[in-house]
Amino acid sequence: MAGESYLIAGLGNIGPEYELSRHNMGFMALDAWAKASGAIFYTRRYGDLAEISLKGRTLYLLKPSTYMNLSGNAVRYWLGKIPVTEERLMVVCDDINLPFGTLRLRKSGSDGGHNGLKNIEECIGTNAFARLRMGVGHDFHEGEQIDYVLGRLSEEQLSQMPELCAKVASGIQEWVLTGIDRAMNSVNAKIV
Repeated sequence: MAGESYLIAGLGNIGPEYELSRHNMGFMALDAWAKASGAIFYTRRYGDLAEISLKGRTLYLLKPSTYMNLSGNAVRYWLGKIPVTEERLMVVCDDINLPFGTLRLRKSGSDGGHNGLKNIEECIGTNAFARLRMGVGHDFHEGEQIDYVLGRLSEEQLSQMPELCAKVASGIQEWVLTGIDRAMNSVNAKIV
């Protein structure tokens, strides 16, 4: 329906040392989408925010500045500020349980061990919001998870990011325009 607003939160960590890390996949996807759309991120309270218009709807792209594990503070603030209901919230994040290049869109669900999602659920009091997970794989030994997710993507993976990010953007647009079920049918696949 025209005139509606949506909040798309891409998760990551601020600072140049995290810029191309696996944990910043959400930031990378929103950066690529904003660039392709000619949108500009402006520093606001709790993060950087950009606006994209889509057939009469306003999509607010949020990159929280609260670091990954406190992302819920930013999401809660902007849900109230815009205002947007949880039904119009999408969170984009990395997922070690999916191979690199795989996307998984869900209406709601558990945090799956992702601390950013867990904090959002705690702060807004529900897990009934859409989430689009971007697979980063799990090529690490026990106890090395933190180093892995904070580690830099390989050159091959970086070369595949434009295609992945484009699919994330098109999947979110489909979610906004046609609903979650149709979007899940087209997004949930190995892309690269």
